[in-house]
Amino acid sequence: MIYKHLKKAFKETDKLFLLLCLFLSAVGTVMVSSATHRTADGALLSRDAKVMVLALVLGVAACLVISFIDYDLILKLWPVIAAGSLFLMLLLIPFGEAPSGREDARSWLRITSSLYLQPSEILKIGFIITFSKHLSLLKNDLSSVKNVFFLCVHAMIPIALVVYTGDMGSALIFMLMFVGMMFIAGVHWAYFPLGIAAVAAALPLVWYKVFDNIQRNRILALIDPQSYPNEIYQQQQAGNAIREGGFFGTGLFKGAYTQSGSVPESANDMIFSVICEETGLIGAFVVLLLFALLAIRIIYVGKRANNYAASMICYGVMFMIIAQVAINIGMCLKLLPVIGITLPFISAGGSSVVSLYLAVGLVLSVYRSSGTISYDNDYRFDRIARQI
Repeated sequence: MIYKHLKKAFKETDKLFLLLCLFLSAVGTVMVSSATHRTADGALLSRDAKVMVLALVLGVAACLVISFIDYDLILKLWPVIAAGSLFLMLLLIPFGEAPSGREDARSWLRITSSLYLQPSEILKIGFIITFSKHLSLLKNDLSSVKNVFFLCVHAMIPIALVVYTGDMGSALIFMLMFVGMMFIAGVHWAYFPLGIAAVAAALPLVWYKVFDNIQRNRILALIDPQSYPNEIYQQQQAGNAIREGGFFGTGLFKGAYTQSGSVPESANDMIFSVICEETGLIGAFVVLLLFALLAIRIIYVGKRANNYAASMICYGVMFMIIAQVAINIGMCLKLLPVIGITLPFISAGGSSVVSLYLAVGLVLSVYRSSGTISYDNDYRFDRIARQI
């Protein structure tokens, strides 16, 4: 009997999607091990790598549990999920801490003397669930001014909370998730240029009243690096490591910049420089290809779903992952300022790994609970797909 249940469960699991995630995590564990090898004191794995492995085990376990829960039940629990994720964020107001090197961001809760939780990572999952539910409730009149206004208010709550704690990187991720989900859901196109105009008009206020000196200097450093040597140093060193890797790389655990610790936060924000230095452009291309395949697979699961809200969950997860990939690599290539965004599945960080696998569990739940592809829900992605 147990064998039959396990066989059925294995058959109903999106094995390709899960394997892509696990392979990216395996790459991440190796890269983090290399980036922190000098701190391992002769051990097989450094502390950061051990935390990553532990987070991976916990994340995968939670992922599999969630995958067996019908997404419809998860959506019905949206008030509990919203309250829980918001409560964790509100705890940052009295108890938030800024670890060394991130003095501008009080975005972590101390669990133990050396273990932190980043509530914004959990909030991302809560937002995907609650916003998908919100979109599904309004799908028949999605583009009315009133409904668009309330959707904007919904998005502004997590954005305001993460901005208040100094986590501008997460604020940008929430913004991109919000815009992406609104676009895919089929909100009238006219709202998007209006939104861009509103953001442009608010930029002076954001620059002087929201950004602190550290954040402003990181942006100015991209324009005039010679005037901001301290702020641009991390990205310059990452660029040097990327160039050092060339086409084939210097070999695992053999990168001069990585192994000497010359690139600050190489296991986190700048992990892509480790990939490029030690595995070269070939390794970087493979990683980008894996992310592309992952996004395509999530789109497939979203289109396979026969429920509007379930599809929105999948697209929300996709936008979260792709936005983080684009911003993290943009930071490493000096196209964007450093804003503390990790490379999904690959950068060190227990909160990030666990939350990502919570998102993976949601996609697996949609896959397990959905039937054949249905085009009954006429939202933008389906219309684009049919035209192609």
